[in-house]
Amino acid sequence: MRLTVFGATGGTGQHVVLQALAAGHHVTAVVRDPARLPQIDHPQLEPVIADAMNPDAIRPVVTGQDAVVSALGPRTRTDASVCTDGASAIITAMRAEGTRRLIVVTASGHIVDAGDGPFTRTVVKPMLRRYLREGFADFARTEQAVRDSDLDWTIMRPPRLTDGMHRPYRTAIDRNVRGGITIARVDLAHAVLAALDNPTTAGHTISLGY
Repeated sequence: MRLTVFGATGGTGQHVVLQALAAGHHVTAVVRDPARLPQIDHPQLEPVIADAMNPDAIRPVVTGQDAVVSALGPRTRTDASVCTDGASAIITAMRAEGTRRLIVVTASGHIVDAGDGPFTRTVVKPMLRRYLREGFADFARTEQAVRDSDLDWTIMRPPRLTDGMHRPYRTAIDRNVRGGITIARVDLAHAVLAALDNPTTAGHTISLGY
């Protein structure tokens, strides 16, 4: 598979790149600062410096690709629109180049649904929304932009991310995972690649957790 990864230098994006290479995929890693990319000498890795917020600049990196992954995320609380702006640019570029398969990482915290337990619905999520309202609003706008696209999209909704080791995790389609309050970035990356290999996930959200 020919795969383009946005946010390739972030915590999740680095794992997506490494696991995709290990699985034999050709990976185009879109970065602003190549020094932040893990030092990998791999014939299937192509680092490209480009502005992910500029659809014209990223059209070449989505051309002819089998799939695109956006692991973009805010580095600070002031990055209030990075996910929305990035997703919009990626969607525009993909439409222009005829690339169809898109996976976008957001979060489960901004969604309250039947997958959440009573305490999570009534206490935890309202607190998170007050503290992280700008970031959650960005995720909500991102998801709406993805849903409104005519692409073959999948939205990944992880809970709180950690740097833990790989271990078994649970997933749920179109609802949150009951009691799933954390997930390691390495397992989120694993789930992203699993979704790419499963065409039935197109048009759905996937939540995950332990």
